[in-house]
Amino acid sequence: MNIHIVNESSPVENLGQFNFLKNIKCKFVCKKTFTSTDAKQQKFLKRLMKGMVFNYQQHWIIDNMPVTLCYINSEATEVCSRGFPIGCYVTKRGQSKESCNIRDGKNDTFYVFNHLDFEISYHSGQGETWGTAFGEDGGRIIAAKVQVSSLDSQTCERNAAPITFQSTTTNEFEIPFTYSVKFKRNDEIRWSSRWDYILKSSPETRAHWFSIFNSLLIVLFLTGMIAMILVRTLHKDIARYNRIMDSVSEDESLEEFGWK
Repeated sequence: MNIHIVNESSPVENLGQFNFLKNIKCKFVCKKTFTSTDAKQQKFLKRLMKGMVFNYQQHWIIDNMPVTLCYINSEATEVCSRGFPIGCYVTKRGQSKESCNIRDGKNDTFYVFNHLDFEISYHSGQGETWGTAFGEDGGRIIAAKVQVSSLDSQTCERNAAPITFQSTTTNEFEIPFTYSVKFKRNDEIRWSSRWDYILKSSPETRAHWFSIFNSLLIVLFLTGMIAMILVRTLHKDIARYNRIMDSVSEDESLEEFGWK
């Protein structure tokens, strides 16, 4: 995902370019059609379904910041993941991933996340030394968040039905891809602290801390075992040494008594 500075000309690298501080309510990108008679399209559809079953993630970058998907998990805490799923699969038992925001999901059904809502937070530079070089149309990006949706609409209609299909589908259907962009000014978060919300809420970070904690517990447990073994070994050696010294003392006293 590229962000263009206003009036700056550069070659188009992908279909997701937009201008800084220019909000976009709805942008239609392209449309993908799947027919049951096209073997190549059916093969691609199978790969798409496999990706949703295994919860494949997309990893996008805006201004060297990862695009994060924030949601409330089962523990009622906000989790921000550095990546977002390509879709959602509701199993035959009605189970799905926590990041799947499908309402009233049908069992054994695939939902394609074809619409993306970007919220880009930026620091205007007000009160900062580096902000003197910026005007009213400048700033530094401090966060890039996305919300995914499944909308069967080219105009981003929020009430549109989701795009769904099952593994046994034989009907022809289309997937329109759209997105929206909203810029949000936030001068409370310093640019140097822009990674804090990711590090604090990311499940990967929590897993790393959990692994470190487990490693420390294992090290302490092994250290305690080795210390106990050393103490017992030293205690036996000291006791044996004391017995030897006692026997030597008795022999010396007997010898002295005999000489007298």
